[in-house]
This record gives sequence, C-alpha cells and structure tokens, in this order.
Amino acid sequence: MDSSQLLGITTFTYMFSTLLYVAILVFRTPKIGAIATGFTAIAWVIQTVGIGMRWMESYQIGIGHAPLTNMYESVVFFSWTIIILYLAIEIKFKTKVIGAFAVPFAFLAMAYASFATDISKTINPLVPALQSNWLIAHVVTCFIGYAAFAVAAALGIMYLIKGKNSKSEDGSFSGLLPELSVMDDIIHKTMVFGFIWLSAGIITGAIWANSAWGTYWSWDPKETWSLITWFFYAITLHARYTRGWSGLRIACLAIFGFVSVLFTYYGVNFLLSGLHSYGSG
Repeated sequence: MDSSQLLGITTFTYMFSTLLYVAILVFRTPKIGAIATGFTAIAWVIQTVGIGMRWMESYQIGIGHAPLTNMYESVVFFSWTIIILYLAIEIKFKTKVIGAFAVPFAFLAMAYASFATDISKTINPLVPALQSNWLIAHVVTCFIGYAAFAVAAALGIMYLIKGKNSKSEDGSFSGLLPELSVMDDIIHKTMVFGFIWLSAGIITGAIWANSAWGTYWSWDPKETWSLITWFFYAITLHARYTRGWSGLRIACLAIFGFVSVLFTYYGVNFLLSGLHSYGSG
C-alpha cells in the first residue's frame, strides 16, 4: 500500500465522519458524536501515515523533500491541519456538533486532492526556489493560519444558523448548537490564533524570498494577496478590540475572510502568474 491509497482511504473516512456529524444535527442524536470523533481521529492518523509515507517515497526515488511543495501536497496538508485544529477545539470546548461544519472543509479538500484533474499527484524534484530550509517553516506556519481561518468560517456559518433560528429552537437542530456567546468567543480566539500563524508565515516567507530571489518583498500576486488577507484580519480584530464588534459582524467577517484566504491560497496560483506559480502543479 502506497501513500496515494492511504490518502484515498482518508478521503472517504472524512466523508463518513462528515455524514455522522451531520446526522447528529439532522436526527438530533448527540450519542453519535463519539463515533464521529472516533472515525475522524482514525482518518487523521491514516492521513498522517500517508503524508509520512509520501515523504519516504520521495527519498526512495532520490529526490527526498517534505511533501509540501505542490498543490496536491499542500491541499492534503491543509486538510490535515484543519482536522487537528478542529479536534483540539472539540476537546477543549466539548462541543462535537462543530464537526458538522468544520470536517466538511477537510473532506472537500481531500476530495479535490484525490479527484481533481488539474493538479499533479506526481512527486517531482524541487525547483531551485524551493530548495531552502525555510520551506517547511513557511508552509507549516501559513497553513496552520489558513486552517484556523477555515474553522473560524465554519463557526461563523454555525453562528448565522443559530442566530436565524434562535426563536424556534424547539423544532430546529439549532438547539444542539452552542450558545451564541460561546461561538462568538471561539470564533474570536480561533481568528487570533490564525492571525498569529499567518503573520509568522508572511515573515518566514519574506526571509525565504530574500534567500531565493534577493529581496524580502517583490509584490508578487501571492505576496500581495497574503498582505490583503493579513490586513483584513488585522482590521477585523482591531475593530473587535477598539469598537467592540462581536456576534453577527464577526461571524460574517470570519466567512468573508476565509474567501480571501481561499483566493490567496488557490485562486492566485491559477488565475495570476507570478513567482509562486510553481505551486499550482
């Protein structure tokens, strides 16, 4: 069994976990939660092994490098990071229904990685720009930030659903969702966590750019949109601290912010050419 097979199993296991989490809400059966969490954790372990195996496979063919260098590998790692952050939040806040909104992001990422025809799953030698010790530091810090923003967006969607049905919870699954104040607090903390890691990702990226291209900042489309995304979350958090923004405003901004993240991560690679275009393969 190779890494592709393990990652394929991960895709379908995340799909099954998603269905179980959704079943908690649809059938109002919280007892399913433990099973859903179990399958999610098992899938994450399988995915971890798959990522490790792909790393070893790169060494076996003589071009050893961390599996973080193309779109396929980054999407897999993005999914992996979403799940570990989600599981940490579930353990901390003891709220399993968040999985009905967060785990689908990981499943969709893995489904895209598994079935998309516009990205290559082949392990290729590193281009010169990627041959740096800063590779892992930059990619890991960025994707922890991206994953945190994905979970914040999932929580934002939950907040909107809860808010819309708060007056009729007896006949709606929204009664199983956490209180609005709890979700607002988790959204805020998750966004702060993501902002810190995104900041670290931009810093490590600038250092890497200087070693690869001789300049810390070149206004490459990826760099520009990373900065736009950083400013979006900076302004959002600033508004919360200074203007007291919370609740619906922050939930909506968490969702819109993740749209910016997706364009920074995915859209730029395929729609705008630049120094980071190698990541689209």
